Amino acid sequence: MRNASFAGVERNIARSRIVLSVVAIASVYTDPSTPTLTRWVPLSGGLFMIDANALAVMVCHLLYAVGVYLAVVRWPAAERQIAVVSSSADVLFSAAVAVVTEGATSPAYVFFAFAILAVGCRAGFRFTLKVTTVCVVIYLGLILASAELGTANVYVMRPAYLAITGYLIGYMAQQRMNFEARTYDLEARAERQTIARSLHDGYVQALAGVNLRLESCRELLRRGQREDAFAEITELQGGVRREYDEVRTYLRSLVDLERRETAPRDGAATRFTAHAEFTGPGPLVEHVLQIMLEAVRNTRRHAQATSATISASTAEERIRITVDDDGVGFDQGAQPPWTIASRVAECGGEVRIVRAASRGAHLLIEIPEV
Repeated sequence: MRNASFAGVERNIARSRIVLSVVAIASVYTDPSTPTLTRWVPLSGGLFMIDANALAVMVCHLLYAVGVYLAVVRWPAAERQIAVVSSSADVLFSAAVAVVTEGATSPAYVFFAFAILAVGCRAGFRFTLKVTTVCVVIYLGLILASAELGTANVYVMRPAYLAITGYLIGYMAQQRMNFEARTYDLEARAERQTIARSLHDGYVQALAGVNLRLESCRELLRRGQREDAFAEITELQGGVRREYDEVRTYLRSLVDLERRETAPRDGAATRFTAHAEFTGPGPLVEHVLQIMLEAVRNTRRHAQATSATISASTAEERIRITVDDDGVGFDQGAQPPWTIASRVAECGGEVRIVRAASRGAHLLIEIPEV
């Protein structure tokens, strides 16, 4: 038997078992018919009365149902072991109920069906079919052994109906498991694609920017411009620290999926307006689009803006990219975002922070077309 893939199934089954037990006692008490199957135990019955033997069996079942529920609540880690024991106990109690209540009407069939259905909620077709076979054999054997001569044919079709019910439950349980397996596979694939896309478009690109900045530092050191190299390394260190914090937050979100799903998304309220109309070779176009994408990410993460506009156009043989938002803006003396600056530098362009009268951040980026 395999544990069901949805949480709390054993607790729900335990609750249903208690309801079944209480309703069964009430139905037997109000049933006007008298149990007539067994010839071993003299039984009585009728409207608003219940045989002592039937009452004893059904009270024991109620105590058993309550005990299983308390065990599941107290020891949730032992749900698998509880499920194995309760599956056998459900079948045995069903047989006991059949002995003391079977007649023209009886809740025994419902008890057998519940035993099969409980297994169907936990496992697939094969195990459900095994439990169905055991229930049918016990039910049929009980009828053949207990019924008086000439009366067995009255009850013999009930196990047949139980077999049909068990087969249908098992088939539906297997279809549910197949559907869940396909759903989990699709979710895993989508999650892997999301992670790969985040790593490639975000952190791998950041590493590429670090490599470019380090190359610039080497060139400055080769030229003897130590102060410029030191300033570049200091800025690079700050950028790496920010990316490290981003990676750590992202890894934590992968582990704590529940928290990630309920946490508010950064910059979710920011509305972007984007325009792009320019020409250039493929590598240059890719760089421009990546710069625009990085601008969107920086705005969402840091700007606290409600709206932003990003545009790219061609002017005087140069590609001009502007980024404007109504967020907190840049501090006095701040440098442009290093991930954008490194990519712009690779393209031979320049990036400037524009001081405007309106609030927010304003970037102007110019890149040669060739």
